[in-house]
Amino acid sequence: MKILVTGSSGLIGTALVKALGRDGHMVYRLMRPESAANNEVKDGFNVAWNPATGELGGAGVGPDAVVNLAGASIAGGRWTAERKAVLRASRIDTTRALVEALAKMNVRPSVLVSASAIGIYGNRGDELLTEESKAGTDFLAGLAQEWEAEALKAEALGIRVVLARFGIILSREGGALAKMLLPFKLGAGGRLGPGQQWMSWVTLEDVVAILRMAIEKAAVRGAVNVVAPQPVKNAEFTKVLAKALHRPALFPAPEFALRLALGEMADALLLSSQRVAPQKLQQLGYSFLHPELPAALSTILQKG
Repeated sequence: MKILVTGSSGLIGTALVKALGRDGHMVYRLMRPESAANNEVKDGFNVAWNPATGELGGAGVGPDAVVNLAGASIAGGRWTAERKAVLRASRIDTTRALVEALAKMNVRPSVLVSASAIGIYGNRGDELLTEESKAGTDFLAGLAQEWEAEALKAEALGIRVVLARFGIILSREGGALAKMLLPFKLGAGGRLGPGQQWMSWVTLEDVVAILRMAIEKAAVRGAVNVVAPQPVKNAEFTKVLAKALHRPALFPAPEFALRLALGEMADALLLSSQRVAPQKLQQLGYSFLHPELPAALSTILQKG
């Protein structure tokens, strides 16, 4: 298959492009002009892509599938008005431009797999959340709703749309786990706030396998919670991580300190509770590579 990927230099994109290449697919990495100049082609082929104008290099025309992973890091800095504008533009505006580019193609892809996040549900305490659950009302929930709405416009073009709602992705290469490792290794790790908030996690290896299934399996469409089947509370997560690293977890981070350091982002990313179930994946018969946290963390840490 000929597959276009946006956000190919991120944590998920890098792993996915490698996996698709190993499977024998022709992978085209859509790159903004400024990014392409600084990016060596390690896996796949670079294709010039300008979201501002919708221009797409000739090699990017006529794909069988498109995977849209573009988006500035949610945890990349305090959520000032300027930062929120960047987060919105990198997701909503880029997805809109991508769908508009697909509309201009004579031969359109059969599927668009577009990133989203379980942040769409907001802070929901102990409520068990499925793809049918209503959206939340905070900044991240609103951002995800608008992001998904732009991707869903591709359905009017006859394209199957999959909305991959990612949970907390566990990998040594980046994301939340990579940031947690140093304090825990130094013996300074611990729960965040009360530790009663649910964490819905998934390994990067499962993420890649699920995205590959979404590309290839016509039955996959609409919202899909990309999370493992056994979410855990933050206190349990930190306990399991500390045990895997043979370190204590004695230093909880108080809520007021997190809010002082991170502002609004602390509540949305660290103190928010989302107990999410992978209902759609289970209905589709997906078999998780890493369904349980202790074994998942052990496998990830052994690879380092």
